[in-house]
Amino acid sequence: MKQALTEKSIVKELKDGGILTPKGFMAAGAYAGLRHKKLDIGMIMSEAPASCAAVYTTSHFQAAPIRVSQDSIEKEGMVQAIVVNSACANACTGEKGLKDAYKTRELAAEKFGLLHQHVVVASTGVIGEYLDMEKIDSGIQLLQPGKSKSDAESFQTAILTTDTNMKSSCFQAEIGGKQISMGGAAKGSGMIHPNMATMLAFVTTDAAISSFYLNQALKEVTDVTFNQITVDGDTSTNDMVAVMANGFAGNEPLTPSDPEWPLFIALLKENCISLAKQIARDGEGATKLIEVTVSGALNDEEARVVAKQIVGSSLVKTAVYGTDANWGRIVGAAGKAKAFINPETVDIKLGTIAILEKSNPVEFCEEKARSYLEKEVICIDVHLNVGTGKGTAWGCDLSYDYVKINASYRT
Repeated sequence: MKQALTEKSIVKELKDGGILTPKGFMAAGAYAGLRHKKLDIGMIMSEAPASCAAVYTTSHFQAAPIRVSQDSIEKEGMVQAIVVNSACANACTGEKGLKDAYKTRELAAEKFGLLHQHVVVASTGVIGEYLDMEKIDSGIQLLQPGKSKSDAESFQTAILTTDTNMKSSCFQAEIGGKQISMGGAAKGSGMIHPNMATMLAFVTTDAAISSFYLNQALKEVTDVTFNQITVDGDTSTNDMVAVMANGFAGNEPLTPSDPEWPLFIALLKENCISLAKQIARDGEGATKLIEVTVSGALNDEEARVVAKQIVGSSLVKTAVYGTDANWGRIVGAAGKAKAFINPETVDIKLGTIAILEKSNPVEFCEEKARSYLEKEVICIDVHLNVGTGKGTAWGCDLSYDYVKINASYRT
């Protein structure tokens, strides 16, 4: 178990855990025929209605399932099941697409004896195509939620598109004298440049917390995790982050006035950081994860802005891919950020290798820098020396394969 220290206690990572580690959750995946020979419809279910909070893509072209999910959660803040299909985004599909998304919710509710408003739906895949509702129906009928590791993996596989691997997380902490578990599953590989969320991510927890306060926690954490990743600068039409909390751990319901509230935030943050980094690392065609940390900014918000500007730069991405320690790319990207920067006080490091001090070039070993840039995880540290703000962003390098993948996405 890896341990991440928090202010008041320890959040423990369970490497072999996931969305079914929290008590009272089940999952399933099935093949509905929406894509060739791969699982393409999945479900997460709680044994009882759970508090739910979600954040959504801010695209003007929000897809039909987003609108249906908003409708479900806004009714009473309680959800018992999330149904996800891949292969078809059901985006830009007009009234028919909206009816199909509501029909998906209805089919799942009737199959499992749930209230319609207790079902959330999500879709991912090609934009501008209609759902094949006969296949959606047959796929839902095939779903058999269970509690095994294979059930969790079936769900995780069913939601993938161009991803090369499943993405999961799991952390635990003792809160209110009870062991609280939190697990996550996500998909995301391209069209990743979040503003509230631009991927699908689902988090389960057995903590007791109202949907109101869960929503408050999720928005706070999303700003410093999912909103800080970028693969290609494009925002999706579909994606969201949803958290379900069913209270099965038996703790007293958490509120911001609780002395252990920061620990719950840390638990949620660790899960979201883990999923966000996995998404960034699995960017289409990526070979490396890039982590940019900016410190010494006027405030944390400006630090995050600069960090994301750097990690999102195509020139920085290609330099990392080509193992070229061209710090001018980093300076050029930072210079575009909407934040206060003193052009005479900036320090930059590649890992532990200083390449810029007080905005002046530092002699460094090119061979050593190239060797560092061959690693799978590249850390770029930028110190602005104008304040105490700090922020981190994650992304990936930009390879030839990114073009190949996206040039033939529909074929």
